[in-house]
Amino acid sequence: MGERWGLLIIRDLTVRPQRYTDLFDGLPGIPTNVLSTRLKELEEAGIIERRIAPAPQRGVLYALTPAGHDLEPAVSALGRWGTTQLGEPRPGEIVTPSAVVMALRAAFDPHAAAGLTASWEIHAGDIEVHAAVTEGRLTAGIGPAADKPDLVIDFEPDDLPSYLALMQAAKCGLVKLDGPRELLDSFIRVFGPSKATLPDAPAHRSAALDE
Repeated sequence: MGERWGLLIIRDLTVRPQRYTDLFDGLPGIPTNVLSTRLKELEEAGIIERRIAPAPQRGVLYALTPAGHDLEPAVSALGRWGTTQLGEPRPGEIVTPSAVVMALRAAFDPHAAAGLTASWEIHAGDIEVHAAVTEGRLTAGIGPAADKPDLVIDFEPDDLPSYLALMQAAKCGLVKLDGPRELLDSFIRVFGPSKATLPDAPAHRSAALDE
């Protein structure tokens, strides 16, 4: 997993089992031979496994083994640290649904969510993800929510920005809502990075974080 792209493959598989093509599309820039090699290495190491896709799907899915799932706390910890280091998105940078789901999981504040039960569906460009908190416990995934969400949040960026830029848009009210406005405040409180958790400002930090 220390090889190039290895940890990113594990990151995406923590969201859900995926086909080879799903992984390839979600990791822009990865060469096909490198993806094949990393999958083989991770499988041999007992970190991932192949599964037959359930009906009506066909083909093979790659999924984390129990040993692979044991890496999730480490992946989430890296994600939490990463949210404090991101600046403005660079030209050509691509944000994937898996990355947004992982950002939601990493930014989730269980203390702020204590006693909360609510669900959200987030639309941003071509990305559609969902998150639900039930009595303070989080579930988040790609695609629409299984049940009607309490609040649908529509972001309309010209170019899909970073997760932090999405959160800043939410804080500024630059979103369309379908549901109670107060649940947007809950969303920001539960998933938005707190100044109290951020290190002293590095030179490359987005100015939006300090507004």
